[in-house]
Amino acid sequence: MFSRLQQDIKAVFDRDPAARSKLEVFFCYPGLHAIWFYRVSHWLWKHELFFLGRFCSHWGRFFTGIEIHPGARIGKGFFIDHGMGVVIGETAEIGDNVTLYHGVTLGGVSWEKTKRHPTLEDNVVVGSGAKVLGPFTVGRDSKIGSNSVVVKEVPPNSTVVGIPGRAVMAVEKPAEKMDLQHGQLPDPEAKAISCLFDQIRELERKFSALTLEHEQLKKRIEEGK
Repeated sequence: MFSRLQQDIKAVFDRDPAARSKLEVFFCYPGLHAIWFYRVSHWLWKHELFFLGRFCSHWGRFFTGIEIHPGARIGKGFFIDHGMGVVIGETAEIGDNVTLYHGVTLGGVSWEKTKRHPTLEDNVVVGSGAKVLGPFTVGRDSKIGSNSVVVKEVPPNSTVVGIPGRAVMAVEKPAEKMDLQHGQLPDPEAKAISCLFDQIRELERKFSALTLEHEQLKKRIEEGK
């Protein structure tokens, strides 16, 4: 148990440069408190003490402003920065070293009692205010921009922005991957603009090739007359 607590505190220090001491983190980080409430409520839920699990989860929401359903599954190194307004649904699954910012919703789009919430694989970062809605997977090492609304599968190593969310960059080379620490996250808008410039350059190249081909064809026709 103590090793898990140390891992949780280490995750805060790894991803928040504002953290100055373990004492500060222990008493003043609602995202950390929400995870601890979740651990207790999830244990109760797994042992079919459903009311007690929901009751414990409710108290966690009351104290932290973060709502995590006790049925959700969360891996190691999970970090919620700021946290107010975060909602994580019952069938959500979260891998290791995932980061959520405030106002994030991992929600469902169905009332059926099936898998209806998203799965976030390892090292995913979700920006503030983003909504990830539905029973699909967000691939490992992906990043979702602030206020995006994501309703379909996200490939690994992608950056997703917009409403509805769309991938503006995917399959980065390992050497080009950026550290997920606070302050070193990629700028989704800059990536989107960069992708647009790449597309414009490709269109210019194709236009030049077509122009050259047209001139050559015109010249052959004139020589044949």
